[in-house]
Amino acid sequence: MLLLALCLVPAVGGAVLAQEAEKPYEPMVGQEGKDVVWVPTPQVLTERMLDMAKVTPLDYVMDLGSGDGRNVIAAAKRGARGRGVEYNPDMVALSRRIAAKEGVDGRAEFVQGDMFEADISAATVLALFLLPDNLTRLTPKFLNLSPGSRIVANGFGIGGWDPDETSRVEGDCEQWCTAYLYIVPAKVAGAWKLPSGTLRLDQRFQMLTGTLETGGKTLPLTNGRLRGDQVQFTAGGVTYEGRVNGEAMEGANSVWRAVRARP
Repeated sequence: MLLLALCLVPAVGGAVLAQEAEKPYEPMVGQEGKDVVWVPTPQVLTERMLDMAKVTPLDYVMDLGSGDGRNVIAAAKRGARGRGVEYNPDMVALSRRIAAKEGVDGRAEFVQGDMFEADISAATVLALFLLPDNLTRLTPKFLNLSPGSRIVANGFGIGGWDPDETSRVEGDCEQWCTAYLYIVPAKVAGAWKLPSGTLRLDQRFQMLTGTLETGGKTLPLTNGRLRGDQVQFTAGGVTYEGRVNGEAMEGANSVWRAVRARP
């Protein structure tokens, strides 16, 4: 009997090892990653973030450091296409399995890669849960997205950039319950020519300051702001509202028009 028992030990041990090898990968909250630890966004906040970004089937949603893929998968359930970029290959595989299980693997793609090297130029929406220093490092890439692209961030805002909207989920959400929306502004800093004078704009993200030189006067701008490609400012008691289109900006019904001044 003793000999039989000894013979069974390696057999049983081998079976346990085989079962462990076949066990699906399960991430642990707080596990270390390349640039961040993994903490999942509460599902209720994921949905709020997508609501804030007004995600539709026309959008291409990206998540950098996408973890288990929940932001992109939730967007795909709304009909959008999307891509998650995740450094951990086990998390990438997990995301793909979940997307397939949820029936959205045709719209939700997950790739292994470094979020700082990822090409985000096609994104119309970024849904993120990153640390402040990650967001700061990525900010130049954010500002090169097409005007009107939306960035929604969980927990941490983008340094120096005032959010266009802040929303907090109450009730079922216990932690990481605040989201920030940023709308990528058009780039308008510099001089612009109007029929009546020269508009000089200084820009800090979506906020504008500057002057309007007209009729021999230099009028300071107030209430200057961009929301994507929509621009507004007040000068000399007159409020200008319009849309930026590359090298021109124009009010509704062409009531005013400015073109970028050449050096």
